[in-house]
Amino acid sequence: MADPEFWNGIAERYARQPVANPQSFERKIDVTASLIGQHSVVLDIGCGTGSLALRLAPHAQAVHGLDASSRMIDIARQKAATEQVRNVEFHLGALGAGLSAFADASLDVVCAYSLLHLVTDRPAALRQMHRLLKPGGYFVSSTTCLGWSWPLLKPVLRTMRWLGKAPHVDGFDSQRLAREIRDAGFVDLRQPDVGAKRSIAFIVARRPV
Repeated sequence: MADPEFWNGIAERYARQPVANPQSFERKIDVTASLIGQHSVVLDIGCGTGSLALRLAPHAQAVHGLDASSRMIDIARQKAATEQVRNVEFHLGALGAGLSAFADASLDVVCAYSLLHLVTDRPAALRQMHRLLKPGGYFVSSTTCLGWSWPLLKPVLRTMRWLGKAPHVDGFDSQRLAREIRDAGFVDLRQPDVGAKRSIAFIVARRPV
C-alpha cells in the first residue's frame, strides 16, 4: 500500500480495466464468501476501487475497505452509492495508521488481494492482520509471487519506480510467503485451486482459537 501518488495517477484507468482472469476471480470470491457469516465483519486491505468489498457485502453484516489511494477510495465510494450498498464503508489510510482504526480481535475475515507483494514490511503487516482477527477468524490472500525468476526484472522495476511508472514491488516465492504467514501466527494454511496462474498464490489461513 505504498506509493499512493502512483495509485492516484492510475485510478481512473484501473477502474475501467477488466479483471485479468474473471473465472479465477469468481472462484476466489466464492471461497472467500464461504468463510463469511451473516454477522461477520470483514476488512479488505488494499481495496482499490472496491470491487471485492462490494461483491462480499451481501454475505456479511459489515464490510470495510482500506486503501492508501484517495482517488481509489473516491471511486469505491461512488460505486457503493451507485449500487446502493449500505453495509460497506471505505477508509483512506496506509497499513499501520489505517489499521489502528480497528480494534484487536474485532474482525471475522481479513482479505489482502493483490497487496502483499507491494508491502515494504510484509512480516509486520501480517502480524497486524493476525492481531485484528478474532480467534478462529480467517485471513485470505491472493498474492503475485515473482521470485525474481527473471534476473533483469528487479532493476527494471526499480528504474520504473524511480520514473514514477511503477510502485514498490517485492519478489518472493509462494513457499516464503506461506512461511511468513505461519510465522505471523496463522494456522491451517491451504491453497484452494482457483485456476490462477502459477505466479499467484491464493492462500486461506486462520487465527487459532
